[in-house]
Amino acid sequence: MDLWGKLENMRTLLIDDDEIIRDSLGLTFRNKGCYLLAVETAEEGLDALKKERFDIIIADYSLPGMDGLEFLKLASRSYPNTVNILITGYGNEIPSEAFRVGVHDFIQKPFSPKTIIESLALLIEKHEDKRQ
Repeated sequence: MDLWGKLENMRTLLIDDDEIIRDSLGLTFRNKGCYLLAVETAEEGLDALKKERFDIIIADYSLPGMDGLEFLKLASRSYPNTVNILITGYGNEIPSEAFRVGVHDFIQKPFSPKTIIESLALLIEKHEDKRQ
C-alpha cells in the first residue's frame, strides 16, 4: 500500500500560525482523500485533542502563546503512539531537545508539502515496524 493509502486511514493534526502552510498542506491532503485538521495555535490543538484522536501531529515551533515543542511534549504524554513532527524556521539548537520529548522528525522551513510527505513515509514505516 502506498503512503496516501495508509494516510487515508489516519488522522493528522497540523498546528501552524502561517495560513499559507495550513492551506497548502490541507489542500494536498484533501486532494488525496486524507484527513487533516489545520489549526492556528497550540491551544486550538489542545482543544482538538480533547475531541478527537490523531495518529500524526505536525506542529510549528514558533506559535503565538504555547510553542509547538511544549505542545508536542504535552501531546506525547497523553498519546505516546502518535507520530510527531516539529517544523521551524529557527536554527539547530532545538532538535536535540525535541527528540528527547517525543518528536520523531524535525523539518526546517522553508519546506514543500513533498518534504512533509517524504518524512511521513519514513516515519509511518518505522512506526509500523515497531508494532510488528
